[in-house]
Amino acid sequence: MLAAGRDAAVQLTWREGSRGPMTSYFVALRVRPAGHHQAARRAQDGTLPAVWLLAEWPPEAAEPTDYWLSTLPEDTELAELVRLAKIRWRIEHDYRECKTGLGLDHFEGRTFAGWHRHVTLVTAAQLFITLLRHDPKAAAPA
Repeated sequence: MLAAGRDAAVQLTWREGSRGPMTSYFVALRVRPAGHHQAARRAQDGTLPAVWLLAEWPPEAAEPTDYWLSTLPEDTELAELVRLAKIRWRIEHDYRECKTGLGLDHFEGRTFAGWHRHVTLVTAAQLFITLLRHDPKAAAPA
């Protein structure tokens, strides 16, 4: 990232916040992460698969402050990489909703099949309430 330099950074806005647009500078490079856990992912010729390394480089920082690795396809736009990297709040919200409202944390079984069934039902329930939430014709709850 540092070798690419600040000149490679592109300014992007990923969403509107309560105090205006949320904007920063981002750099994305294709890299091949190394490590012993990557051995199983090697191709027939021994090469490791290329992934995206995304870095956020705020204007006031001397170097990038946040990093993400992504296995999205090579033709993925930088704006899409940034949008997906910045939806952590949504993921955390959905996880909290699944745990507290839908019982994701209530499983007390002992088998993988039982756990898998439980998680599948919680996920289906979460999808159902999300679709209800986004349906403009749905009646408001009484």
